[in-house]
Amino acid sequence: MDRSFDKVLVRPPGRSYKDCLSKNPYHDKIDLDKTLKQHTNYVKKLESAGIEIEELPPLEAYPDSIFVQDTALIGESSKKAVICRMGVPERRGEEESIAEHLREEGYRIKKIEPPGTLEGGDILVTDKDKIFVGISERTNESGIEQLADFFPDVEVTGVPVSDVFHLLSGVNFVGDGALAVCPDIVDKEHFDDFDIIEITKAEQDTRYENKPINLLYLGDKTIMLPHVYKRTKDIFEDLNFEVLSLNISEFWKGDAGMTCPMLPYYKGI
Repeated sequence: MDRSFDKVLVRPPGRSYKDCLSKNPYHDKIDLDKTLKQHTNYVKKLESAGIEIEELPPLEAYPDSIFVQDTALIGESSKKAVICRMGVPERRGEEESIAEHLREEGYRIKKIEPPGTLEGGDILVTDKDKIFVGISERTNESGIEQLADFFPDVEVTGVPVSDVFHLLSGVNFVGDGALAVCPDIVDKEHFDDFDIIEITKAEQDTRYENKPINLLYLGDKTIMLPHVYKRTKDIFEDLNFEVLSLNISEFWKGDAGMTCPMLPYYKGI
């Protein structure tokens, strides 16, 4: 299996999710019941792909805690994990339960220290012993340096991003040395060692154009895409990918995308 992980942590939304930090103009229209249904469907899709699920309880004190991806980087092979320090102060604290859970599983823990900031949505793990980390409004160079020091056997490279919160809005791994890249967000020249599938913001529904490449690779040329990415779906199907289209409208209203509600245990680090 050429995907990067076979196991993930997930956390259902709490009733407080409607108070998340989203700047989305539809934020006040978040439907909690629909969010729960979409999260359940999301998890079922992962399970159907053979991915092991560890589900943690909701954290009502942290409205954004459904988006567990931002809290850590887990190296399953090394049994090491970096616990992130969020770029948004209001979210700091939700990572503590993740750290506790991973300690109980025997992981060696490194916490990002000030002035460093690091969020998982900026971390792109590939299949070439290379990790790219977005230099963004949520992640800074100090955070990237601390990550690199903790994983010295992996090449860690900072990549500037523009107009989005996180790197994974503009680039994602799609198996076998390939990346889907949006050149409107990140310079594809950073990824010379990879095969590039180029997709621009113009390919997306205008409501989702700020996350044009936030897709999830499930292995065996199968990806999960937001259901509104119709032109992108056609592009991948023309390349012989199987595309699973999901309605994640309530995640989108929380400024999130397809990768945000899961935290992978990466096999290669």
